[in-house]
Amino acid sequence: MKRLLLLALFLFLAAPLRAQKEYVREQQTWLGVFNQNRFSQRWGSWTDLHLRLHDHFVQAPFQTVARVGLTYYLTDDVRLTGGYAYVHHFPDGARTISQAEHRPWQQVQWFTKFPRARLMQWVRLEERFRRTIRQNERLDEFDFNYRTRYNAALFLPLSKRGFEPGGVQFLLNNEVMMNFGKEIRLNYFDQNRLFAGLVYQVNKHAQIQGGYMHLFQQLPAGNVYRNQHTIRVFYFHNFDLRPAVSLAPTPTSSPVTP
Repeated sequence: MKRLLLLALFLFLAAPLRAQKEYVREQQTWLGVFNQNRFSQRWGSWTDLHLRLHDHFVQAPFQTVARVGLTYYLTDDVRLTGGYAYVHHFPDGARTISQAEHRPWQQVQWFTKFPRARLMQWVRLEERFRRTIRQNERLDEFDFNYRTRYNAALFLPLSKRGFEPGGVQFLLNNEVMMNFGKEIRLNYFDQNRLFAGLVYQVNKHAQIQGGYMHLFQQLPAGNVYRNQHTIRVFYFHNFDLRPAVSLAPTPTSSPVTP
């Protein structure tokens, strides 16, 4: 009886330890190029390409992303986009082989102008098809789940030129992501990305963003979290390719954002 009581006491005391959260610390560098083209009053295109490195920021490839889309302009400041992304996950942790992901996506994006600030927001829905890997072997099947993302970016001018060419801005950006679908069991919360940095307006078509991003992610195991410190450098450019005779006034100072 004493042994049973001791065993029960041990199991009772050990239960919180089993449920204890684990944290994985990462240091990454994210490089990205973004492009938006407007072909007509209503139609345009979206492209962005990414290289993400990790292991002391730059020592190993972590992920590449190639994303394209077709944009419909409800107005100059409200846009609908749908497209496809291909994501390549390099070996990481216990997974010693790479993993492919196919990701259709849909998005509504809108801009708000204030006398001394610009605000960009979007809501994005993604359908994620990831190659199933079991015991470090790729299978001919895919895991699937939905993910929704809300992104808000606030731009504040720091120089007299403001949003004009040669201007410098402060950028505060946050994006939160949630998983859902029948294959999601523990990690309904996916991740939060908080970024602070500077923007240099190269010209009326392009800008460079650089700064620090903190990423906090709940991994599929449920009690394992990624605490990631990231250097982020993005280059953005957009072109209005409409014939000059048909151009309507456009918010040229509205920022293009990821």
